[in-house]
Amino acid sequence: MNEIFRRHSFSICFLVLILGAIFLLPGTESSVERFSGFTMGTSYEVQLVNIPADTSSEALSVEVAALLATLDREVFSTYASSSELSRFNQHSVNVPFVASDHLRTVFLLAKELSANTGGAFDVTIGPLVNLWGFGPDDLLLIEGVPSDEEINAALENVGVANLTIDATRGQIRKSRDIYVDLSGIAKGYAVDQVANLIESNNVNDYFIEIGGEIKVSGSKRNDEDWIPAIETPQEGPVQVYEVLSNRGETFALAGSGDYRNFFEIDGERYSHEIDPRTGRPVSHNLTAAFVIHESAAWADAYATALMILGPEQARALITRMNIDAYLIYRVDNAALDHYISPGFEPYINN
Repeated sequence: MNEIFRRHSFSICFLVLILGAIFLLPGTESSVERFSGFTMGTSYEVQLVNIPADTSSEALSVEVAALLATLDREVFSTYASSSELSRFNQHSVNVPFVASDHLRTVFLLAKELSANTGGAFDVTIGPLVNLWGFGPDDLLLIEGVPSDEEINAALENVGVANLTIDATRGQIRKSRDIYVDLSGIAKGYAVDQVANLIESNNVNDYFIEIGGEIKVSGSKRNDEDWIPAIETPQEGPVQVYEVLSNRGETFALAGSGDYRNFFEIDGERYSHEIDPRTGRPVSHNLTAAFVIHESAAWADAYATALMILGPEQARALITRMNIDAYLIYRVDNAALDHYISPGFEPYINN
């Protein structure tokens, strides 16, 4: 008798340590303004330092919330039936669909990254995500894994080659009945958009986090560095695996892992990280991947691709694309080891 799927909830792929008090203490030189909320099925947090006198943190918090509500419910959500993405997924094949700048921009980036990763990153993976029970139509009780026939049928409608973007006309089109899932890039894109909004208000010292994808710039109070920390890839309480520092620079950090969202059946573990090339959850020993880049969308997507590729192919891609990455992998199914690319190493907080 097959065991019913045991679902494990997914949390952020890394935590963020904010060392020191949030509020201004007597004698300090600068304060931290903080606001937070919920978006894209997760939480967000923004911290701002050295806000110009003519800029209102309260007004900025309202603008950020409105921006994230637009990106989530109106553009990228696969749970909201009225979102642009949901309407496109239901749209007829070979019929032009007028899309927003946000959706077209993410689609264009997704096609570029798919080509760069040999198809390891593919936003048309939706049919497979849904088939394996990780999509909006979440399958909580399943008697067995999908059959080869079901997987092969889903693979027929996977591939960004089936997606066309006409930037001149502002249109997108699909040549097959594809189902786009932007969960591997949308949060990162949202982080970038929030950063653009904050910088347009002349705030250059900030911390932004959406569901574990972050972007930091400048410093927090008293010129201290922002201190992100990579989480140990394991179930249970969060533990720190590696502590980083932004060194006063502006960068995004995104991660992907196989240890928070998976199911088990008959003692076998199935990750939510599904390889769009095979149609099946990954089975290698890479358990987490983290990427630093100026763009959170870029880092988000490449972290996903590295997780799909596995340790050897991931390192080859890191070298070929000069990616600043940190890989954590299992050794003998228990112990953990890691690989740090040369570009990532300077951010380790020794």
